[in-house]
Amino acid sequence: MDAASLNPFSFARRRFRQWWQARIPLSDTKTLTQRTVYILPTRPGFMLGATLLVLLVASINYQLNLGYLLTFLLAGSAVVGMHVCHGTLRGLTMNLVAPDPQYAGSSATFAVVLTNTRKTVRHGIGMAVLDATHEDRWVWADVPAQGSCSVHVAFKPERRGLHRVPPLTAETRFPLGTFRVWTVWRPAAQVLVYPAPELFPPPLPPGEPRSGGAATARIQSTGEFDGVRAYRRGDPLKLVVWKKAAKADELVSRDTQQAQRYELWLDFAQAGHLDTEHKISRLTAWVLQADRLAMDYGLRLPALEIKPASGEAHKRRCLEALATC
Repeated sequence: MDAASLNPFSFARRRFRQWWQARIPLSDTKTLTQRTVYILPTRPGFMLGATLLVLLVASINYQLNLGYLLTFLLAGSAVVGMHVCHGTLRGLTMNLVAPDPQYAGSSATFAVVLTNTRKTVRHGIGMAVLDATHEDRWVWADVPAQGSCSVHVAFKPERRGLHRVPPLTAETRFPLGTFRVWTVWRPAAQVLVYPAPELFPPPLPPGEPRSGGAATARIQSTGEFDGVRAYRRGDPLKLVVWKKAAKADELVSRDTQQAQRYELWLDFAQAGHLDTEHKISRLTAWVLQADRLAMDYGLRLPALEIKPASGEAHKRRCLEALATC
């Protein structure tokens, strides 16, 4: 356990934050109102307040009329800045664009559309994941008058599966930086996180003979189909075996008639003597590799079997099965 978890004040603050966030309703669209926008002075704001107090005491002590003028002029500017700062967020509409599936461990981004209905520009609005710790997590934008703009927020999913989009926060310190106005937003959308593929996976497993078909094509020890022929003009590029072309200095294409006698099955039981997560990571790498080679492949999992096919839709179906198994 780290020191922060042992600190009772940090623990109480974390529990209070969790309780408070749980009270915020889930929604993919949020219009900020007086009840959902919060404001507090920043460090420069507190310094300005202390400076005004010193100026006021000095003006009273020495009966300085110009001191009174300067004190109340600065105080009035701070009050106007507080009103402008609060109004910069109030009335803004935020809409989350449905995020695409991501891979675990890699940086993922999703878009948020900021819509401004008033006739003036909203300056210096920042958006970020609420609990992110790195300093460059903020994305800043100016929303045009009676218009909209998109900001892209980054986060890093660590585990595979179906996860809710993390809570977001928006803030502004415009125009003086003496006040911080912010809000907390809990989107209802979910993001599907694919397993992270194995970095250096072994070759694809050998193909299995189709039931009732003659098995005449050879399978290499590397696990690739050996049914190839010389390149013919008009062959699609996805059938070119680039590894063999690099070794033999001539183009060769996959013989689809021979390869059709075999089925490539990516089997959970044949993914090596690894734990479950490592097996899923290896199967993910095999799915991506078979898709790059434009091969028909099937997927066998302990509770699911997907018949051999190819294409983008089949790849997504296999990756979704691996993410949620």
